[in-house]
Amino acid sequence: MSNPQQQARLESVKRQFQQKRDITDRLATIKNKIAVYSGKGGVGKTTIATGLAAVLAANGFKVGIFDADIDCPNVTQAFGLVDLPVSRDGKFFPPVAHGVKIMSMAFFQERPDEAIIWRGPMVHNAINQFLQITDWGELDYLIVDLPPGTSDAPLTIMQTLPLDGFVIVTTPQPLARLDATRSLNMVRKMNIPIIGVVENFSGQVFGSGAGEELSQETGVAFLGRFELRSDYQSSADAPALFNSPAVKREFEAVMQRTIPTLDTLKGAD
Repeated sequence: MSNPQQQARLESVKRQFQQKRDITDRLATIKNKIAVYSGKGGVGKTTIATGLAAVLAANGFKVGIFDADIDCPNVTQAFGLVDLPVSRDGKFFPPVAHGVKIMSMAFFQERPDEAIIWRGPMVHNAINQFLQITDWGELDYLIVDLPPGTSDAPLTIMQTLPLDGFVIVTTPQPLARLDATRSLNMVRKMNIPIIGVVENFSGQVFGSGAGEELSQETGVAFLGRFELRSDYQSSADAPALFNSPAVKREFEAVMQRTIPTLDTLKGAD
């Protein structure tokens, strides 16, 4: 007979297997699952994730966005969302803003300025519970807004959510480009396809070109750049593309490169 430690380990493996299968079944009605990611914080991952989700929805696709940043969830604020998920039959049904279904840890904070101080296992469990109990319905695209870094939260997503591809975000500064390279290498180690790279905060203030350089060095597609614009200042409760034709053109261009690149990657599997 196996000793108690071996038995506990076996039970843990069984639970993890069942959990992953439950998540896969829950997401079976979603055609494409795209993660937006970078190793460095403050490069605009949430801005890119919410803008990409919004422009896809505006073009007639069925879209959801999962805010996987457990510590500092911002997607609900970016969409100006005040509605809460509906709970029924042990499931959460996400509310909708600007045509996008949204699920976020922010729904479960008592105050928006509340600090969520959790260790890795609690973050891991929270992400898995979100994935298991959220009923997204049929979607063409689920956008996953990942937190920065290469540790627990992004690793949990990569190991449990069957992602179709990653969009890596960098800014023109050398340190941001270095951290984007680190995150890109992490995704490759996890054997998940990379759709491409986008450059944010591009322009006269910080310069430009890091996105193309990273693309050339790593052999992934360059999807486009987003200029550092004052337009974002007047878009506190909705993605900026709804109020700025220039921002909308940038997201349209990135969307038009992302969709066929993802389709090609999936066709090569």
